Amino acid sequence: MKDRQITRLSAAKLSALLRRRELSAVEAAEAYLSEIESRDPEIGAYLAVTADTARARAAAVDAARLRGEELPPLAGVPVALKDNICTRFAPTTCASRMLEGFTPPYDAHVVERLEAGRMVPLGKCNMDEFAMGSTTESSFFQITRNPADPSRVPGGSSGGSAAAVAACEAPCALGSDTGGSIRQPAAFCGVVGMKPTYGAVSRYGLVAFASSLDQIGPLTRTVRDSALLLDVIAGHDPRDATSLAREWGSFGSQLGREAGGLRAALPAEFFGGGIAPEVSAAVKAAAARYEHLGVRVEEVSLPTLRHALPAYYVLSSAEASSNLARFDGVRCGFRAEGCRDIGELYRESRSQGFGAEVKRRILLGSFVLSAGYYDAYYKKALEVRTLVQRDFARVFERFDFLLAPVAPTTACRLGEKRNSPLEMYMGDVCTVPVNIAGLPALSIPCGTGARGLPIGMQLIGRPFSEQLLYRAAYAYEQSEGGKQP
Repeated sequence: MKDRQITRLSAAKLSALLRRRELSAVEAAEAYLSEIESRDPEIGAYLAVTADTARARAAAVDAARLRGEELPPLAGVPVALKDNICTRFAPTTCASRMLEGFTPPYDAHVVERLEAGRMVPLGKCNMDEFAMGSTTESSFFQITRNPADPSRVPGGSSGGSAAAVAACEAPCALGSDTGGSIRQPAAFCGVVGMKPTYGAVSRYGLVAFASSLDQIGPLTRTVRDSALLLDVIAGHDPRDATSLAREWGSFGSQLGREAGGLRAALPAEFFGGGIAPEVSAAVKAAAARYEHLGVRVEEVSLPTLRHALPAYYVLSSAEASSNLARFDGVRCGFRAEGCRDIGELYRESRSQGFGAEVKRRILLGSFVLSAGYYDAYYKKALEVRTLVQRDFARVFERFDFLLAPVAPTTACRLGEKRNSPLEMYMGDVCTVPVNIAGLPALSIPCGTGARGLPIGMQLIGRPFSEQLLYRAAYAYEQSEGGKQP
């Protein structure tokens, strides 16, 4: 089988070939490494390619299979990781000068789970610096381009992971989602992105942005692949106090069941001003498709959603200012040279080590937590968070999932929003309510815009409803003739 044929396979099909020994794990790894070598100079998805580790892990899987060992479902399948997930075998820089060259002394929980699942790590993917951004342009090291149109952004902050999957430089990847950072790049690049229920996947070893919002999840080319990868990484971890001690079962257990009988809500607030007509039309066409499949679709209102975006930026910036305080040039992180005293060392190390967007959010977070402003901003944002959670709970009393756009527009041009942070923040209006409420949400492609750019929709569920979301998404994917090779 030719390399190009291998890299176009879904993870599920690749796994089936590996199990039948029609393809070796080494051959699969080499095919992807070759694809990265030829394609990534244009795309810029990877910050580090771990070729030696990939080859060694793949060879070990092949040897185990020859010995007749029983292996996990995705054994030998390559995977890419966002560069804010700690790995002993490769640097973890968070795409920041502050952590340039840093290699952690331990693996994140999800990396341990990938190793236990005998998956093959291809490398670390580019991202917005410390996961703060929506375009992957705030990376200190390089720009990542959208495989659908290299003149456009791949989204962010998990833009490198989404681009790697869309460009067939990896069959699947891990990203992190604080306010839409898995779902938005998935929508921009035309792949599938899952933000699980908060606590479903351990945050141990994820470099924190906003601890009450961050969640690791999969980016894949198919719904089935997403469920398979979530099976690998989800589960309780006692090292993470927010990790849920819960039996999840197989996330793909409902794949293939008809969607008929489910109830879907269309939130009016997600189809108002600022949503591009082509995006609105694509999502509403998907809603009509669901009705054809027997899903009852009805418009609803969640009035508090209009307050979710400002509340999110208050909460996330406050948590970021606290989490990033450790990077001071003394305990860890970039250290400025030529400083005359400790105050200058702190100031210059943080000024030179952090990029503009990170500093902007640290300053905002420090302001809203300061004396005299805490009650006016941070406390109010916490109250809004409670109201948003109640609004969602009210809707889920009658509906199984919500159907909404992922982003107001398709992918913008590179540089288009670099000097307009407020406009970039507004792009998160459809995704941040999910993180505030701790809900699962799945982004899947639902069409293309006038320029041929991908459009994504998100299915939002009540806590712990990942299986149902996968069922509904898979039914749509199959009805659209979206089967992957």
